Amino acid sequence: MTDIFLCGPWAFSRIRNRLGLRCGDEAVLSEGGLVAPHGAVFPVLNACSASGVAGVVTRADKEAWDRIAYLAEVLEWRIVARSIAGRDVQAILPAEGSAGTEWDVSDWAARWADIAAEAIEEILEHHARMEARELRGRLAMVYSRAAARVAARQPAPAEVRTDTGIDRVEQFKCEIPHAGFFLTRAYELRHPNFDGGMSPRVQREVFVATDAAIVLPYDPVRDRVLLVEQFRMGPYGRGDTRPWMLEPVAGRIDAGEDPAETARRECVEEAGVTLHALEHISSHYCTPGCSTEYFHLYLGLCDLPETTKGQGGLDSENEDIRTHILGFEAAMHLLESGEADNGPLVLSLLWLQRERARLRASA
Repeated sequence: MTDIFLCGPWAFSRIRNRLGLRCGDEAVLSEGGLVAPHGAVFPVLNACSASGVAGVVTRADKEAWDRIAYLAEVLEWRIVARSIAGRDVQAILPAEGSAGTEWDVSDWAARWADIAAEAIEEILEHHARMEARELRGRLAMVYSRAAARVAARQPAPAEVRTDTGIDRVEQFKCEIPHAGFFLTRAYELRHPNFDGGMSPRVQREVFVATDAAIVLPYDPVRDRVLLVEQFRMGPYGRGDTRPWMLEPVAGRIDAGEDPAETARRECVEEAGVTLHALEHISSHYCTPGCSTEYFHLYLGLCDLPETTKGQGGLDSENEDIRTHILGFEAAMHLLESGEADNGPLVLSLLWLQRERARLRASA
């Protein structure tokens, strides 16, 4: 058994239990203090702070210690020998940093605890199958998937569909056949049938993506929209002869980010456009039979330039994007010709057609 000191998020009961650790004794390490960088899931250690680091001292068996060591390596936390309250322990401490505000346990619990717990759950699923360094490079996707799972817990209406909940599904097995930038999960489960019985055990696979924000920029004064064009792997993988698509602006929702924040950020990054206001169109699954991907679709009110074509995207993300500015009638012609051939573009154009008079009257 190894005596260890856990601080900050690691001392939370849900995370501690997942690591296979008991409650332990409260303790304070008089070595700096925790600070919370903006938008970060986990805190860092400010060595210049005099606040101290609160945590717990507990014991870990070999299996628990292996999980701790892997998680620490993925998250780049340090394992250092320290003496706390007369006990020699292995202290699990975050990387050092100074940017941010003093870490507040209540604020973190409200905003980040569920996301952190879901992320750690996925990280530990990769233990013994993926090198920590490799997984570390994919943490942004891990955090976004975790945030999507937390968002999925929000209650949904059931006025027409059954109100049967997820707790009625019996899951026997869940494996990860593929883990790259995206991952897939293979389930063995059974679920309630409409006749009151249960289905037989079935095997199902799902493509695990993140939630995304999608926005169609619209200038109600000039009556024109902005579309982005880029190479897309979906059409290419299907064998489409023209795998370049016209779409609204879209992007992955980062952990801790509101969908509307993502919509505004992506418009700046992909198209150089600042939105004045957002109109929510819908929030929906795009392909519920095989994918977890969930869209938050908006129309973004803005001023669009006179130019009809431009370039956008981030070099850091290898984005090669061309922007198109089309008048309303030209955009609607895309529906007639079939060149508008993806769901978000079709849905947002039809919504604009319905709401156009109202938007122009109030512009």
